[in-house]
Amino acid sequence: MPSVEEVAAQIVAREGGYVNDPDDPGGVTNYGVTIGTMKSLGLDLNKDGRVDAVDVRALTRAQAQQIFVEHYFRRPRLSELPPAVQASVFDMYVNAGANAVKILQRLVARMGFTASADGAIGPQTVAAAHDAAAAAPDHFADAYGIARRNYYYSLADQRPAHSILECITR
Repeated sequence: MPSVEEVAAQIVAREGGYVNDPDDPGGVTNYGVTIGTMKSLGLDLNKDGRVDAVDVRALTRAQAQQIFVEHYFRRPRLSELPPAVQASVFDMYVNAGANAVKILQRLVARMGFTASADGAIGPQTVAAAHDAAAAAPDHFADAYGIARRNYYYSLADQRPAHSILECITR
């Protein structure tokens, strides 16, 4: 099983580099780190007194990985979850924040274990996730993957449809 640092490196590689797409709800992004995240962390990389697109562009791969490990894995306590789902919840947390945990909580509740979909990992979520993993050791990670996919499908369904021509000409 890869380490959290290796998973963070994979996430950064998939996220790519600097993007400033007006259709992206995250806004200006580099290696998957949004300007909103950088502002909330006070990452004024060029020390000019404000966090802006220049700072986002200056973010390095190593800094992005460090942000993900600390703020998207350690602080939300993902290491307390069953190992089978840690990498997937981590990857999802980078993209969807606490929704990644809510998806897990809803899944374990549907499996019959006590969990509230509050997006926070506490003793109840940890116990329920471990019980669910023990009850379905060969299927728990896949079930989370399916719930995760369904979350993204529901987001896509909520967005206005674009014509093929619009997608091609972008």
